[in-house]
This record gives sequence, C-alpha cells and structure tokens, in this order.
Amino acid sequence: MALEEFRSNKLRTFLSLLGVTFGIFCIISVLSTISSLEAAIQNDIKSLGTSAIYIDKWEYRNDNDYPWWRFIKRPIPKYSEMKLLKETVPTLANASYVTNTNSTLEFNGDLLSGLNYYGVTEDFGRIQSIEVRYGRYLQQSDFDQGANSIVMGYSLAEKMFGRPEFAVGNIVKLKNEKRVIIIGVIKKQGQSIMQMWDYDNSIIMPYSFLKQIIKDEDGGPVIIAQGKSNISMVELKDELTGAMRSIRRLSPTQEDNYALNDIDSFSRFMHDLFGNVSLGGWAIAALSLVVGMFGVANIMFVTVRERTAQIGLKKAIGAKSSTILTEFLLESAFLCVIGGLIGLLAVFGLTQIVSAFVGFKVFIPAGIIIMAIAVCMIVGVLAGIIPAISAAKLNPVVAIRSK
Repeated sequence: MALEEFRSNKLRTFLSLLGVTFGIFCIISVLSTISSLEAAIQNDIKSLGTSAIYIDKWEYRNDNDYPWWRFIKRPIPKYSEMKLLKETVPTLANASYVTNTNSTLEFNGDLLSGLNYYGVTEDFGRIQSIEVRYGRYLQQSDFDQGANSIVMGYSLAEKMFGRPEFAVGNIVKLKNEKRVIIIGVIKKQGQSIMQMWDYDNSIIMPYSFLKQIIKDEDGGPVIIAQGKSNISMVELKDELTGAMRSIRRLSPTQEDNYALNDIDSFSRFMHDLFGNVSLGGWAIAALSLVVGMFGVANIMFVTVRERTAQIGLKKAIGAKSSTILTEFLLESAFLCVIGGLIGLLAVFGLTQIVSAFVGFKVFIPAGIIIMAIAVCMIVGVLAGIIPAISAAKLNPVVAIRSK
C-alpha cells in the first residue's frame, strides 16, 4: 500500500525523499570524512611505532605558546646515551638511534633530489613495521660493519629504475659521492597525510654509515624507545626519566633537558579531538535532517487528509486504531528509509571521487551505515507520529462523510 501511494504521487514522494536524502547525505558524508581522516592520521601515528617513546630535545606538541627558545638550548640525544639506556633500563625491549638528512641520489647521470636519508641502528626494524617487497632488509652484519648497504623506498626505486625490482643490486651515489649498494626495496606505503616517515621516498642505511656523510648535530637525532609487552607506558616513562637524568647527571633541582614524547598519548589525544569534531559535524548535519523530517511530516498530514474517507471506511468494517496508526507510521518510516538509501548511494559515489583527489582513502564505516538506517527509521517514526495519531483518532462516521 505504501509503494502504491508513492507511485500514485510521484512528485510529492520525490520532494519528500529529497529532504531526507539531503539530510542523510550531509550526515554520512561529514561523519565518513571525519572517520576516514582520523583513520589516516592514526595510521600515520602508528607508523612511528606502537608503545614507543621518542627521546628528543624537542617536545612534540602544537600550541601557540611553544617555548622553542628553551628547547633549542638543550643537548641532542647521543648514540652513547641510547647504548646506556639499553644496559640500564630493564623494562626496555628495543631502542634505536636515528639520524636523518635530506639530499640526492644519482645513478648513471640521473639525479633525484629532496630524498630522505635515515641512519638507523639494529632495533629500528623491530620498532617500525617495515616490509621489504624486493631484496632484503639490513642485517646485523650490515650494522656491525657500517656497510654501504641501503634499503630504498618503492616510489624512489620506481622513478630511478622504471620498475622497482630492477633496483636491487645496483650501485648508486649519495651525498659526498658516497657509493652504496641497494639491497632491498620497501613495499609501497601510499600517500600519507602527516608524512611521518614517507618511506616511499626514503633511503634507510646503517647509522654508522650515515655518520660518515653528516654529523649527528646536523641529523636531528632521536632515540626511539619501546617497552616490553607487559610494561605500561607510565612505568616505561618513569624508568626512562630516571635513567636519562642519571645519564645526564642532572641534580634534583635541575629541570629535564630532554623530552619524552609518548606516541600512544598523542594517539589518544587525536582520538579525543576527532570525537569532538564528530559532535560538531553531527550538530551541523542534523539541521538538514530536521528540515527533511518536517517535510515528511507535512506530506503525511496531506496524505491523512486525502485518505480520511478511506480511513473511516476501514474503521467502520473493523480496523482498530492501532492498525491505522501502524499503517501510517510504516509508510512514513519506509519513505525515510528509501530517502536514506538514496543518500547513502550518493555518498558512496562521492567517496570514490574524493579519494582520487585527497591524500587519504575516504570510506563509509559499517557502523555509520547501520546508524544511518536506524536514524532514517527513527526520523520516519517521529515525522509520522502526529499525523498517524490524528488518523487513528478519526471518528469513522465523520471520516466517511468527509470529501
């Protein structure tokens, strides 16, 4: 009966669907974009290493009152400090010393610039989830000997050799005419929003080899510490604080001259931030859905008025008020669900287009799809409840006499 009513009043149905469709489109598109952006940023944060603490001279935070003049005077982390931490902190599972610079790569006269060099120690591969697509990763012997072996990013190998697999085994020139051999190509990582490591356009080599190219002071050094699986981040941070103060011989009255940047805390901060953004998105998008709900309610009032005589006839032959109420509520809910499904399809098409232009994949989480359908049903019931009640309360005699 509901479908027949929709077919017989196509323009009215279209206008009713349009309001709900637009409302659901706004809600799903806003929430999907926020969820996709959060997922992309959280993946970037995870690339820094799970349960990892970055020991640096700089604090990783973003505010208007960032006291850079205090941090710039701090000493840089040293390789010897990383070695001492591994010896003195029992809760530590892995620790890596990392330096980096930006330079060039040359092969047979072809030159690529703006590349990231990363000099790392042996634990780096255990902290970071680096998957090698072709060749192999750095081995212990490479670190022990300071070998001129490098692992190259996928995009970098593609630009230089056409096909990434052709890169393995070739000798290329780095900064200062240093010759190195490519032993592996990292699996393609794809676009990244925050560009934490950007492995696709990077070169990874033993720290002791990169030290021959740049000084530690020029390499923005950092110590990455990762605790054992049964150790909480609070406990690890306390252990590292005590160890670093002891290593740097700080008196009880002196403030820390280093920063312990907790990556998990940063991840939780971003989750809370996006939670607040989602609430704002809900508030904005819900306005359009309310407008659509009023449109459906208006149409349902018109429908009740048009079918007043029919309602009276049904009640005269024994239809209960609850039956009439259910009939109009189902029709209203069905109308909103159809509008929501159309809005959902529109958002799905939009995600395919947007994903091609932005630096992350936009998707519709399953939870949002279920939520959208539930919202449509609730909106349908709310929009149709007053018209349905008025229809159920009609006197059959009066209703039959109406024109």
